[in-house]
Amino acid sequence: MNKNAKILLAETFGTFVLVLGGCGSAVLAGKNIGYLGVSIAFGLSLLVMAYTIGGVSGCHINPAVTVGLFVAKKMDKGLLPFYIIGQLSGAIIAGGVLYLIASGTADFDISKGFATNGYGEHSPGGYNLIAAAVTEIVLTFFLLFTIMGTSHPKFPLGFEGISIGLVLVLIHLVGIPVTNTSVNPARSIGVAVYQGGWAITELWLFIVAPIIGAVLAVYAYNLIKPEHS
Repeated sequence: MNKNAKILLAETFGTFVLVLGGCGSAVLAGKNIGYLGVSIAFGLSLLVMAYTIGGVSGCHINPAVTVGLFVAKKMDKGLLPFYIIGQLSGAIIAGGVLYLIASGTADFDISKGFATNGYGEHSPGGYNLIAAAVTEIVLTFFLLFTIMGTSHPKFPLGFEGISIGLVLVLIHLVGIPVTNTSVNPARSIGVAVYQGGWAITELWLFIVAPIIGAVLAVYAYNLIKPEHS
């Protein structure tokens, strides 16, 4: 199997695990584990996948991460389609599996929420569009800034996944009350396509804001990054 196919499959699998693990915990167990439990589920999903597929694709499992690393000149533009297609495929498949599981109970009502991201009346805390946009931009900035730092040659080898997984826990603790936390366009798309309606209408924000945050983080990190020696 060639490199492109391996990247596509690795990103499909990794994003599948992230969306099913994170969104699944919110939909199936959210009432029992709360925001903290859901935040840990997202962080653990990323941490485990970082060590599972990191050697194959770098474990982006997030289009905003892929775009950010492309802007940082850390990847070949020819690989972009394989990353993005894999991420979107994995997220949508995971959303479908989650729907099949969640709809197995008589009281399931997708209109009440399917771990979808939203603002205004669809924000868990009623936060408006501006608050949601700022939250998604800043929190994605945190994520990419951490990734840039852990990928630097001076960062201790082998600890990258732990740092990135933990920062995703922090990100969700802050972001869930505001938007249900996206910071990942694939994660948002993967569940929004099944809920439809308002989730699709508001999806644009959770595609645009994470990419803006990612690109800003790349430029910010480049201002302070240490020398190689």
